[in-house]
Amino acid sequence: MNARNPLIGRTFLQTMPIAAMALVVMLLGVLLWVLQRTELEEERLTLIKDILWVEQNIHFHLTSAEEKLAQMATDLERGTLSPDGFAISARALIANNKEIDRILLRDETGRAILAMPPAAGDPYGYSPDETAPWWTAFSLARSVGRAAWTGSFIAPGRGPVFEVHVPVYRHRQFVGTIVGIFATEGLLTHLVPWWVAEKYKVELVDAGGAVLGTKTGVDLFQPGPSHQVGLNPPGQGVAVVATVYRSATNLVRNILAAAIFTLAVVAAFSLWLLRRSVQRRQAAEQALLAEHAFRKAMEDSLTVGMRARDLDGRITYVNPAFCQMVGWSAAELVGTAPPMPYWLPEELDQTMEMHRRVMAGDAPPDGFEIQFRRKNGEPFWALVYEAPLIGADGRQTGWMASVLDVTERKRAQEMARQQQEQLQRTARLITMGEMASTLAHELNQPLSAIASYTAGCLNRLDSPRFEREDLRPALTKVGQQAQRAGQIIRRVHDFVRKSEPRLNACALNQVIEDSVGFIEFDARQRGIPIQVALAGADPQVEADRILLEQVVLNLVRNAIEAMSHADHSGAPLVITVEAADDHAVVKVADHGPGIAPDAADSLFQPFFTTKDEGMGMGLNICRSIIEFHRGRLWFEPNPSGGSVFCFSLPTRAA
Repeated sequence: MNARNPLIGRTFLQTMPIAAMALVVMLLGVLLWVLQRTELEEERLTLIKDILWVEQNIHFHLTSAEEKLAQMATDLERGTLSPDGFAISARALIANNKEIDRILLRDETGRAILAMPPAAGDPYGYSPDETAPWWTAFSLARSVGRAAWTGSFIAPGRGPVFEVHVPVYRHRQFVGTIVGIFATEGLLTHLVPWWVAEKYKVELVDAGGAVLGTKTGVDLFQPGPSHQVGLNPPGQGVAVVATVYRSATNLVRNILAAAIFTLAVVAAFSLWLLRRSVQRRQAAEQALLAEHAFRKAMEDSLTVGMRARDLDGRITYVNPAFCQMVGWSAAELVGTAPPMPYWLPEELDQTMEMHRRVMAGDAPPDGFEIQFRRKNGEPFWALVYEAPLIGADGRQTGWMASVLDVTERKRAQEMARQQQEQLQRTARLITMGEMASTLAHELNQPLSAIASYTAGCLNRLDSPRFEREDLRPALTKVGQQAQRAGQIIRRVHDFVRKSEPRLNACALNQVIEDSVGFIEFDARQRGIPIQVALAGADPQVEADRILLEQVVLNLVRNAIEAMSHADHSGAPLVITVEAADDHAVVKVADHGPGIAPDAADSLFQPFFTTKDEGMGMGLNICRSIIEFHRGRLWFEPNPSGGSVFCFSLPTRAA
């Protein structure tokens, strides 16, 4: 047999108190429900008994009034009651029977010949009318020879009433009726005792359920049970309705029951909370173990180095990736205080300064690059991201760093930079090659002048009237032309030589003029005039002059080639320099075919070209140069046809 599972026994013991308390709560609820049902049943029986008493009381007084009216009819038939005596008897009957509102004497046609008490403006009550609500009862009393009751109806000036018609005979001949009128409000006022009104809302309703009168005017916010008893006869369709006021229940009993119920619920809830707390603690322990194992496995699999330090800078944790990165084990590193063994000795001051910034909470949010060394002495570049290490109580306990070895990335970046510089130099050489005819023209002018002045000097030496001062102006001009040729050669050499970018103050207008001087001859050969609009105040920018000339030459040469393949009709190529508060804008506007929409998005991408023999690197290099100078390069359509290439540079003031 298998051993008993202790977990099942522990669960059973934890569940027993909760089950017992739940049983107590259930039994208490059943007890309260039984008591409530008993109270309601007693209340209903008392209601029925009381409303039956009220109905019997009203019925007794109505039938008693009917009998007294019948006695008056008998006295009239015998002649023992004169008309004056009838008025006196009617007055006395009304005085002794408050439920009777009025007594009428009608003749055989239904006309009221006497009313007590008289009504203002109509001393005899109602005129005979076969459509009157009392006419049916009058006809019934005349035909059957006994009292007949009307249903309820609204009497002018008196509200809801109902009548009893008692036939009067003389010598067995129908001579009229004695009519007793009962107002519903009067019935409720005089026939419903106060002790009934204290417990119930008593109403008289007609056959349709319309309320004819109410003993109390209180609106029941939460009405209790009600019971209805009809008054048939008398009063056709009239019924008495009693509704129980919702009285206060047994307060002491309810408070005691509520207290017991509350204590039972609190005890059960406490046991449930205790059980839940134990379960949560057990679950938390299991989750903590699983989380620790998971975090350990995750940290061991990371390729990013993780390093934790306390607020004093002492190492409290390193993961295997960091140990592998620096070459020291976790046991050798944990507990170490600055300076760390993986710091470069020659960079110790700079590293300590960055350490102080991190401890002060001033670490760069985007991380910082720093040089460390491995245990074998090999230096390497690391990208470090520092973040506050927050404890379980919400307070900072130190700093957590993510360390990435970016040595290979920096090598790749350096190689890419060198390749970019080589590509820029190659592009400049290509530009110079394409501008060979321009350079030949530029150099031909000073060389021709030198040859002319030299021939003149030789002629003067052969002259018999030679004087030394005659040669000075010519030789001076030879020197000037030689300097001019040397400047051209130097400009070409500076343009094509390989060098690191050097940022110096540059006058943008002068850069544009020198660039145009390079390519103006080529433009004239193609019949394209160049129009230059310089800024009034020469914008000063911080830039590498040679790189800016390369951008301008590339954009102008592209514009010349675009206009060479289009009918520009003598329109000029316009170069504009505009100065703003914090930047300067250079625009090169051509009248070529423009940029096709499908080529607009790829225009500045490497190796994309629309030329048959192009490399697709010119505009990409131009954008790289401008962005290196913290500027922007873009193009726009020319409103008069063609394209406008623009670049902006921040001025030295900005």
